[in-house]
Amino acid sequence: MEDVSDPPFRYVCKQNGADLMYTEFISSEGLIRDAAKSIQKLDIFEYERPIGIQIFGSNIDSMREATVVATKAEPNLIDINYGCPVKNVACKGAGASLLQDIDKMVKMTKAVVEATHLPVTVKTRLGWDDNTKNVYEVAERLQEVGIKALTIHGRTRSQMYKGVADWTLIREIKRNPNIEIPIFGNGDVDSVEKAFAWRKEFEVDGIMIGRASIGYPWIFREVKHFFETGEILTGPTIAERVEVCRTHFMKSIEWKGEKVGIFEMRRHYANYFKGLQNSKELRNKLVSLNSVDEINAVLDEINSVYSEVLA
Repeated sequence: MEDVSDPPFRYVCKQNGADLMYTEFISSEGLIRDAAKSIQKLDIFEYERPIGIQIFGSNIDSMREATVVATKAEPNLIDINYGCPVKNVACKGAGASLLQDIDKMVKMTKAVVEATHLPVTVKTRLGWDDNTKNVYEVAERLQEVGIKALTIHGRTRSQMYKGVADWTLIREIKRNPNIEIPIFGNGDVDSVEKAFAWRKEFEVDGIMIGRASIGYPWIFREVKHFFETGEILTGPTIAERVEVCRTHFMKSIEWKGEKVGIFEMRRHYANYFKGLQNSKELRNKLVSLNSVDEINAVLDEINSVYSEVLA
């Protein structure tokens, strides 16, 4: 997730049970041109493993070269993004756009597989629109050129993130006797109950959780605990919410520097304290402050106020 799944975010997700994580998706053109922002996204840490570096692009040669660059960062795998639906990616021939040109997608994937000794995986969607749900063909052809796993988001590109994710075609692909690689489902998994029910109903090998973990990294431990015990874990306390938010914030400062770290953390506060009654004023304070000490003071205030309210 661009501007979300950076090292500070991944740290709190890993601490709360994420099994496998990916970097933000990285432009192949940025990597081969040594663009600072793209190169910074290659930062990975030992505690994050296993971790994949995800790349995207529209030019086969650039993707091949970017794979070589990404491999040198020593991730556990390389992932190709054929699923991003946003205009400035898909309308430039990258991301989900490749679902309109399966032959090119296959050639690009083959080039990436041949450029690295690491396992290569792919994330994609059902198709470009309702008239071209071609992921069944995509799965078979990408397996033929050597990918080791496929994650499918249960929407088309034209749906963006609207409507409800449809996993029925994902199940059909999993049941295809020609498919031997693991198939992972993605889209709309935002609760323990849904994760458990959908894995069973749609027969996937695993589940990828994205947006539901923003501001709520506890979803990973809760899902794993339910799978192991059948019990629902109690949600995080106010103290836990504040502690994890503070950890995320301090890691952001540490990795990006104070100015950028403070600014980019602002997108997360509302999610960490979502659902707290009358918390808007405190959240507004957090996004307006530019001092580490002031922000920590507000986090202390949230802990104090809501611990008393909920006691």
